[in-house]
Amino acid sequence: MGEFALEVGLHWGAVALYIVAAVLLTHAVLFSHPQRVAWGEWALLGGLVPHSAALILRWIESGHGPYLLKYEILSSNAWIGLVMLALFLRWRRQWTAISLVVLPICILMVGIGLFTNPEMQKLPPTFRSIWLVYHILFNKLAVGAFLLSVGTAVLLLRKLKGASSNLLDRLPSVEVMDAYLVRFVGFGFIFWTTTVAAGAVWADQSWGRYWAWDPIETWSFITWICYGSFLHARLFLRMGPKKTAWFALACFGISLLTVFIMPLLLPSMHSAYFQ
Repeated sequence: MGEFALEVGLHWGAVALYIVAAVLLTHAVLFSHPQRVAWGEWALLGGLVPHSAALILRWIESGHGPYLLKYEILSSNAWIGLVMLALFLRWRRQWTAISLVVLPICILMVGIGLFTNPEMQKLPPTFRSIWLVYHILFNKLAVGAFLLSVGTAVLLLRKLKGASSNLLDRLPSVEVMDAYLVRFVGFGFIFWTTTVAAGAVWADQSWGRYWAWDPIETWSFITWICYGSFLHARLFLRMGPKKTAWFALACFGISLLTVFIMPLLLPSMHSAYFQ
């Protein structure tokens, strides 16, 4: 019980630092204070320290990675999204405004997770496979990339609408943002494809079949089709920046249904552990 209290405390400490980072970065981009950007980045990195410690502690206590309960899944998904955001901002400082979209989403994910069932579960025998690890790892990388695509899409739409502010003026041109949006989606699509493939191999190893049209399997395939259609339309049909941004947001909505909503609504192998 003491370990769990420490774990929750570390999570709340991370949330507090993420909120500080969001405030500092918002002030920096709205009022053009470059020094605040550095402070915000340090607060973000500071939040990742207790967040990482909480996930490691959970891993040690439960004996498996953070991927069985909503509490674990939401926290680990937010962690990978924030790590990818921190790395991207280190390379592209002019993109600081993207954090104003990604950070609140990740803070909300961790917060919701903290109010769900924290009870640990033992890993079922069918889950003891290296292919499950690949399946979950690539899924989290895909979700992180899609989060960055959402932030880019929102800011791109604001820029296309003609809005002007310190926040938007510091961003790259519409053409550059459009290109990065496609790159984020392409990156996520590669890992989502690997997620589906690794899940199929894991299913064959555990149950003797690659595909059974489980509801979550079906929705994962629908998400794959949506993002594949996005890339096809953007690269081969020369879809413009505005349609590209809206299409990316629509695809992200489908991915949210697949990862967070459908496991709660539909009876499936996945929903049995997403409690």
